[in-house]
Amino acid sequence: MLVGEIKTIWGDTKVKTWMKILIPIAAVAILVAWYAFRPERLFVNRRVDEAMPTAEGDSSAQPVVSGRFYSIMHPTEGTATIYRMGDGARVLRLTSFRTSNGPDVHVYMVAADDAKDVSTVEQAGFIDLGVLKGNIGDQNYVIGSDVDLAKYRAVSIWCKRFSVNFGAAALRPTEASQNH
Repeated sequence: MLVGEIKTIWGDTKVKTWMKILIPIAAVAILVAWYAFRPERLFVNRRVDEAMPTAEGDSSAQPVVSGRFYSIMHPTEGTATIYRMGDGARVLRLTSFRTSNGPDVHVYMVAADDAKDVSTVEQAGFIDLGVLKGNIGDQNYVIGSDVDLAKYRAVSIWCKRFSVNFGAAALRPTEASQNH
């Protein structure tokens, strides 16, 4: 008797119409959720191995400030160093870098002594140096000549989509910069 009742329910025109509406809505919801969370990035790493940039005619790059990354919301490690190139340009270099992959992750220079939490980054202000090139490996980001390094003293690895601080590095003068 139960089997006959089930056949009668599924044979009903109202149920067929309801299912025709529900299935496409569920499919769209699943695609939107996948796009927002990008779950495959939890398992897929993106490696980068950029060489240290050199200025035209001069390969000398002097470290100015540097700091070690520490984890906040996701395991993050490596070193952030700002170099002054021979031509005066400045580059933020992440070395031996590793963090979690995720959607819409950016590199921020933060106007604070440290970027220890979300509110510090949001309240102090930041400059977006661009999308993280890879979650593993050495990489370079150009810093504009108008950026005041006395004000922007921390680096944050920031997920823009979810306003989450993956990890940070407080920047301090390097020995080489103190000897000049």
